[in-house]
Amino acid sequence: MERRILRWGMVGGDLNAFIGDVHRKACAMNENAVLVCGSFSRRADRNQAVGMHYGLDPERVYPDYETMAAQEAAREDGIDWVSICTPNDSHYPIAKAFLERGIHVYCEKPLTFTVEQAEELKALAEEKGLLFGVNYSHSGNVMVHEARELVRSGAIGELINVNCEYFQEYLVDDIGNQDTEMLQLSSWRKDPEISGGSNCVGDICSHIEHTVSFITGMKLKRVCALLDTYGQPLDLNANILVEFENGCHGVFASSQVCIGHMNGLVVRLFGTKGAIEWVQEEPNTLKLTKKGQPTQILNRGMGYISPAAAGMERLPFGHPEGLYEAFANMYRAFTYAVLKKVNGEELTREDLDFPNVDDGIRGVRFITASLKSSRNGAVWTEV
Repeated sequence: MERRILRWGMVGGDLNAFIGDVHRKACAMNENAVLVCGSFSRRADRNQAVGMHYGLDPERVYPDYETMAAQEAAREDGIDWVSICTPNDSHYPIAKAFLERGIHVYCEKPLTFTVEQAEELKALAEEKGLLFGVNYSHSGNVMVHEARELVRSGAIGELINVNCEYFQEYLVDDIGNQDTEMLQLSSWRKDPEISGGSNCVGDICSHIEHTVSFITGMKLKRVCALLDTYGQPLDLNANILVEFENGCHGVFASSQVCIGHMNGLVVRLFGTKGAIEWVQEEPNTLKLTKKGQPTQILNRGMGYISPAAAGMERLPFGHPEGLYEAFANMYRAFTYAVLKKVNGEELTREDLDFPNVDDGIRGVRFITASLKSSRNGAVWTEV
């Protein structure tokens, strides 16, 4: 009998975790998958609290991911896929454990600490014939898809310059602060043992890299990066010159210490015939400027939006969509691909239009090259 509803599980994301809650709510919006199990926290009380909150079978609230992977793979009604919402250091071993058991994976970014780990996961997924999604959520926004359609159509001509920023202020009080008890939230992001070699670049500048790649199809060739730590173990600020394989150049600037900026991802693309600008904090609009013409503000939900982008809309025009909808669109693409796999159907190119393990590998390469460049005195470094 054809399956219409998937079974899924989560590793990480207890009730105190912001991002895990977003994942659960976003996935539920698609109404094609049911959360049936998880290992939500190393703390038993927090782990069980999630199970009780969602009414899960206590036997399927597992003490660790290894037990979860083994026991779910052995069940006739085991999960079809797992969502990994843990800190960076555990992405690789958790993803590997579930792939080895034949379970599809959807993982938070950055995918792994090293390029070698990321490539190993890709090889394992291909060997097992499994789908592997990576949560670069901004590409789930309708107007990001519209930007991609405009670039593909040639509306702004040949791309000649890229200028992007992702500014936050929430770690500004950590500049020069050596009192660990006074450091700001998300301190694990500044711990090299947990976060890896980077904080700012790995956490937010990696979103710039993927969003630009998604919209333009361009891949990075090399970077020239200057990273600032301000007395902390990892970077809080980054200014990166970039060069793409087609010769286009640009600037990626990201920071967690820019006062006055909350979550300011801005993507600006300049071509020979026009320009595009998308602001994440105003996700329902897109600025389009044609050479010699006044700037247009395109709005989500209108009849002039391309069918490819309009197909992702969840609300009529005038009703704002945002973070949850973007996450939900990523999950919709991934879960429908998994559903077709489960039902033995052939997948088309359109079915696979979600960030995948190759995007995850490129993200790790970008982070690695930026770190190497900065350590060597901001020299050009191959990605």
